[in-house]
Amino acid sequence: MLCSQALLQIEPFQLLPPDRLDWICDRTQHIQLTPGEVLVREGEPPQGFFIQLSGQITISRTSNGANMPLGRHESPSFFGEIQCLTEDIVPVTLTADTHTDLYRLNCLDFLEVLHSCRDFEKAIFCTMEKRLRGLESFIQSREKMAALGTLSAGLAHELNNPAAALVRVLKDAKPAILELQRMNMVYGQHQVNDEHTQQWLTLRDHGFDAIANPQNDPLALSDREDALTDWLEDYGVDEAWKLAEPLAAGEVEPDILEQLMDRWRDSDTELRDMGLRWLALSFDVMGMIARGLDGAERISTLVQSMKSYSYMDRAAQQEVNIHDGIEDTLRLFAFKLKHGIKVERHYDSDLPKIMAFGSELNQVWTNLLDNAVDALAENPSPSVPPKITIRTCHKNGCIRVELEDNGPGIPPEINTRILEPFFTTKPMGKGSGLGLDVVRRIVENRHGGSLMVESEVGRTCFAIALPLPQ
Repeated sequence: MLCSQALLQIEPFQLLPPDRLDWICDRTQHIQLTPGEVLVREGEPPQGFFIQLSGQITISRTSNGANMPLGRHESPSFFGEIQCLTEDIVPVTLTADTHTDLYRLNCLDFLEVLHSCRDFEKAIFCTMEKRLRGLESFIQSREKMAALGTLSAGLAHELNNPAAALVRVLKDAKPAILELQRMNMVYGQHQVNDEHTQQWLTLRDHGFDAIANPQNDPLALSDREDALTDWLEDYGVDEAWKLAEPLAAGEVEPDILEQLMDRWRDSDTELRDMGLRWLALSFDVMGMIARGLDGAERISTLVQSMKSYSYMDRAAQQEVNIHDGIEDTLRLFAFKLKHGIKVERHYDSDLPKIMAFGSELNQVWTNLLDNAVDALAENPSPSVPPKITIRTCHKNGCIRVELEDNGPGIPPEINTRILEPFFTTKPMGKGSGLGLDVVRRIVENRHGGSLMVESEVGRTCFAIALPLPQ
């Protein structure tokens, strides 16, 4: 049985009168844990207030399917006061590391003794505040790392395609350029007159311009390709279809080829069709360069977006363009948004810049977009295409940003709780319950703004107001 002398080892209990200590000893239940035994699991209802006299207990929480240690309860200690007061589910799992002696006081008895002594109550609340701050700080760091991991995975996915295209271009370009050099040497050995050579060069240069500035008329391109295929086959070119595509892209017409190739139609040398292959290969190389440049520009844009998103090499607080931050975040979320989610933008073009913590505001857009994408993905409606709408405006001395989705909405019974720390509607281990709390803290505490939520079936809107300097 628990004795009052054992309780006095724990500082807050030293503030209670002897009769209250005896009262606690009479109402506690003795619990003994063996190493590895779980006292309470994450997600279970409150089990009461625990007094730990010996042993050690590990505190852990499931995050993205992994069990993450958060800390330890060393003896002598107490815990469970938060759940007794809030009646919320237990947010952590408690596992004994060693043989552990505990005494459990049920929630009602704990509340009675808590409110019977003001000094004891203050001491318990001070301990509770420190624990909550420590737990929130740890999980907020995990939340930021999880967001960074999500964006990093998306960035790697987005970088892979242009990087792979650039590698393919460089591999294909080398043999093509070597072959063009060989053809030039063979052509030069035949000392063809300058006027005829200039006609080929003019046709090539026109094709380069056409490839660099395509007309994007698929019907005309298809008709030209068919006509070129017919002419090349009639001329006797092997695998004519391979040459027809690049020649059509370069806007070459059969009539000009007929004129240029007439002198070699009866030749029994390589020159009979070398001009055609030289021209097609030149256009192929130009197309490779264009594709490689597109890939390199895409990589550069993504890297710049990531640098801008994180506000690298800049002071913590600076003038921020809200639209730039939102667009940087959207680019890094492209891998999630490309699967059928439409994004509509209604931006105020006259929106002024504000002094803000840029990287923290981008954390706000990241968390809100991530929640919107999850809501749309988990509750697809075939009759209503998923859509995210972003609006900005300048109103009442504030910049107002609205992020709205047409998902299933937030159930009315939990609408008032979604901004609470550790409250989450996601499955166990998927959400920390701190995403929206991080948003609230950044908006309200760091920027002096406000966060409002409106939700119904088919519409959830988060509205953020950020004050402008007077």
